[in-house]
Amino acid sequence: MERYRSAAACFLALLVFIIAAVSGGAQQAVRVGGSQEECQVNGRDYFIREYVIGPRDLLEIKVFELPEFDHTVRVSEDGSITLPLVGNVQIGGLTKDKAEKKLSELLEKYVKKAQVSIFIKEYQSSRVAIIGAVEKPGMYELVGRQTLLQMISQAGGFKDTAADEIYVLREGQDGTTASISIDLEDLLINGNQNLNIPIQPNDVINVPVDKLINIYVFGEVKQPGALQVKMSKKITLLQAIAQAGGLTENATKRGVTIKRRDKSGKEINITVNLNDIIKGKKKDIPLQEGDVVIVKQSIF
Repeated sequence: MERYRSAAACFLALLVFIIAAVSGGAQQAVRVGGSQEECQVNGRDYFIREYVIGPRDLLEIKVFELPEFDHTVRVSEDGSITLPLVGNVQIGGLTKDKAEKKLSELLEKYVKKAQVSIFIKEYQSSRVAIIGAVEKPGMYELVGRQTLLQMISQAGGFKDTAADEIYVLREGQDGTTASISIDLEDLLINGNQNLNIPIQPNDVINVPVDKLINIYVFGEVKQPGALQVKMSKKITLLQAIAQAGGLTENATKRGVTIKRRDKSGKEINITVNLNDIIKGKKKDIPLQEGDVVIVKQSIF
């Protein structure tokens, strides 16, 4: 997890601005880094697909080539709706797809292979979608006031592959979506409770999966072998050597080699003098997936 690079006050001011925008109705999608647009689309699609219809939801139902069946109805407290031709239908507890299939089957006597579409105009049941790198992704009931970490706990907690930054997607009354970015290191390690935001009905909590990559360190280090790190960590040469236990007494800081393959598959060798990096004469080198670091033995 990368640490905040700006002052905490600036971040909190931005967070307050985002939350205020969400609460005030003048919502807009806030770009916070990463593939947010894809994140929003996937999150909303998941919510619609997995949402379980419940009491007080407002449904717009249409049937192709059967306009007299088209109705906008509100689900009753017992989970049923009343429609022409088929009468009272129990629909509570079904997803949108399953409800469409059930109505299609009931209409078979009137229209062969009836094509039913349901649009959920108002979500009244208090549910939250949790997707991505959690142990039990899915739809969860929002009972009372629940914070982000409480909802994540219901989903079994984070997987090891969870990214360092997660998103809470929140749709406004005008249909636009605000995306609230949460830095997990600041929340979990630094204990910044301002980031443990209250969750609202219909929120989508998206925990992106961070790719694990392998870096190899061989030669004069105390623990040679493979290092598995998150891609978002952007591990550097000095960090990799430190994770490999550090240099042995016989190691030379000159002539450390990084073996890397370019996009064409050709191997290139990068020779580095660790003293230049340690003394600040040169920048530390970010490593890439599959890099092989070789620390040579001193000839003296």
